[in-house]
Amino acid sequence: MEQLAGAGQPVDFSVLALFVRASLTVQIVMVILLAASFWGWAIIIQKIITFRAAKAEANRFDRAFWSGQPLDDLFDRIGDNPKGASERIFSAGMTEWRRSHRDDGGLIAGATSRIDRAMNVAINRESDRLNSGLSFLATVGSTAPFIGLFGTVWGIKIAFEDIAISQNTSLAVVAPGIAEALVATALGLLAAIPAVILYNKLSGDSDRLVGNYESFADEFSTILSRQLDDE
Repeated sequence: MEQLAGAGQPVDFSVLALFVRASLTVQIVMVILLAASFWGWAIIIQKIITFRAAKAEANRFDRAFWSGQPLDDLFDRIGDNPKGASERIFSAGMTEWRRSHRDDGGLIAGATSRIDRAMNVAINRESDRLNSGLSFLATVGSTAPFIGLFGTVWGIKIAFEDIAISQNTSLAVVAPGIAEALVATALGLLAAIPAVILYNKLSGDSDRLVGNYESFADEFSTILSRQLDDE
């Protein structure tokens, strides 16, 4: 969009033109905010794909685990290369279960606590994997508006300096500089609002997945404890 300045010359108010006319400091702020927004959206898309895959894998494994087949057969079928989080947690427990048997078939003391610790370590690794990158979204959500505000304040400062130099206080002189400064605030909000909303959603999804893993580990530990009692 173009408006006419006081001198009769057209002034381009497109975002690109405002960026080009802005001071170097404001341009750096805009670039930082745009980079943060793009990086944030890359994390968001990657996490949505990861969480959907994790939910599908957990559902598939649950069906196999509760199908009634022997746990040893399921473990042998998974092999040394479990493909999903649920399989890795199950494999950690089963590996420790088998290591807890002596050569004579008896169990080494403290088997239950070692199995629980092995599964907890696996769960913590999956939790770290699910939550990686979310801290960046939280950082963008909390800092981007202030970074944008800094750019706006700096841009307004430059605009008032230009007014003092030109000794002209007409709106046609002030408006371009103010508009350039306000773009920084708009970019800050553009980066922060999706980051905050989707951080809360993805964090909740991660907590539910980890909670499901912990519930499965508790159920699996209970099954193994029954077998220990039988032995």
